[in-house]
Amino acid sequence: MSVVEERYEKWVNSPNLDESYKEVLESMNSEEKNDAFYTTIEFGTAGMRGLLGPGTNRINLHTIRKATQGFADYIKEHGEKACEEGIAIGYDNRHMSKEFAFDCAKLLAKNGIRSYVFESLRPTPELSFAVRHLGCFGGIMITASHNPKEYNGYKLYDEKGCQLIPSLASQVIDKVNAIEDELAISSDITPEQEALYTVIGADVDRPYYDAVESIQLNPEVEKNIKIVFSPEHGTANVPVREIYKETGYDVIPVLEQCTPDPDFSNTPTPNPEQPGAYELALKYAKDNDADIILVCDPDADRMGVGVKHDGEYVVMTGNQSGAVLLEYILSQLEEKGQMPTNPVMFNTVVTSDLGEKVAADHGVATEKTLTGFKFIGEKVAKYEQSGERNYVFGYEESYGSLIKPFVRDKDAPQACLMLAEAASYYKNKEGKDLVDVLNDLYAKHGTYEETQVALSLEGEAGANRIKQILSDLRTDGLTEIAGVPVVRFEDYKESVIKEDGKTEELEGFVKSDVLKYYLEDGSWIAVRPSGTEPKCKFYYCVKGTDKADAHDKTLKYQKAMAEITGTAE
Repeated sequence: MSVVEERYEKWVNSPNLDESYKEVLESMNSEEKNDAFYTTIEFGTAGMRGLLGPGTNRINLHTIRKATQGFADYIKEHGEKACEEGIAIGYDNRHMSKEFAFDCAKLLAKNGIRSYVFESLRPTPELSFAVRHLGCFGGIMITASHNPKEYNGYKLYDEKGCQLIPSLASQVIDKVNAIEDELAISSDITPEQEALYTVIGADVDRPYYDAVESIQLNPEVEKNIKIVFSPEHGTANVPVREIYKETGYDVIPVLEQCTPDPDFSNTPTPNPEQPGAYELALKYAKDNDADIILVCDPDADRMGVGVKHDGEYVVMTGNQSGAVLLEYILSQLEEKGQMPTNPVMFNTVVTSDLGEKVAADHGVATEKTLTGFKFIGEKVAKYEQSGERNYVFGYEESYGSLIKPFVRDKDAPQACLMLAEAASYYKNKEGKDLVDVLNDLYAKHGTYEETQVALSLEGEAGANRIKQILSDLRTDGLTEIAGVPVVRFEDYKESVIKEDGKTEELEGFVKSDVLKYYLEDGSWIAVRPSGTEPKCKFYYCVKGTDKADAHDKTLKYQKAMAEITGTAE
């Protein structure tokens, strides 16, 4: 009997199997069985994310319990104080999110660990805030972020409200992997144990809203802009609309996308990186002559932006909106004499060079991290403790940013408020829209086009193909791309830099399967497997003499990389 058959038979015949899964298992064909059982869903440094359903390679009550029991064993190892401080638990609008969250609370209680679980869906950044606000030992967030409706996920946070960094996550992973039978774990508890979990809501909402509203730099600015806003059926609906109401902004909600619908019925995609997320919001914007469009992903840690410019709506990339936010914040801190000493901005190794140039123009240092906001959160905590540098902004190219670090994750409600303020400020003080501001940055620092190509490769064969692409690139050692010389190569898995015929150690990063090629013309290309989806991602930051030149170069580099990796259609 194959491993797949053994696992399948164990599940379908287990007396402990949740009854909701039995019928699905019995209806599976051989291909479905293989995909559900060929491996055990990975609990990695970003937690777990995967398709919902029964099986060892799926997100379900049993795999969630296995992860939670491993986390509970980790907590108990830290002593009674950690158990008493407890865990904050949040969840989004997805199928089974609430059930998973309360099941986690019960399983923690069974282990003698206190928890605080939200009464209903809340944003990921509010969960991060709650960990620190309640003085918890850590947190659990049930979410699959921007993934399609078929997915769900599980993220863990430390006492600083930051997602577990690899050194801590590896300790939890060891505990999770030591559990041999996820089907044997029960969350049944006694009435006495039930007292260990507390339901929370407005008692955390109000302090979080107050903290978000405290980020305003020009609260008195005339708020004569129209904002079309969509939460994409997710958790941003209540907090963002309430914060806008309290701060005086005119917001027009995309009502069809304001219901917490796990099927995302009224949006082609909940991912702000994809055009479908903006379709209905664009219609609202045109009908209402709106100035800006703001779209949040389901767990409200990312914000997409559309801007009315010369009569048309322009959807900004995360690199562009991040650079504009950065310019606004730094210019205002300088103007008001509020720039801290030794200021630092954080972004990632796959974020555009434009932000670094904006920061340098304002005397702000830039430090880069690997993809994953936990690395930025880790640096924030480090400098907060040492006092060596002072945080002023952090962002990723994938629409995630953090204005003030009372949260230690990406925070879309903060970003929505600051973006609205920036749009109001530039309209009233300088007669500009946010695309005008971006064009000014290009004129000053050089024109960039940043794009991402995500190659979807599903299942076991897809996972192997992604590994092969990275392995082949690593082995081949590209010296040119589309005829343009590679002047520097960084391999974050092997921790090496190759430049001018020399090989040096790449320091300051944990090992990660990322390759980055710097080209002679000032552009770069990076390749990495997604940590949350079955995709191989190609990032392009292309510098041109103007927008047309940058675009032509981008197409040339994309074609060349598709040919090099054998992924051309």
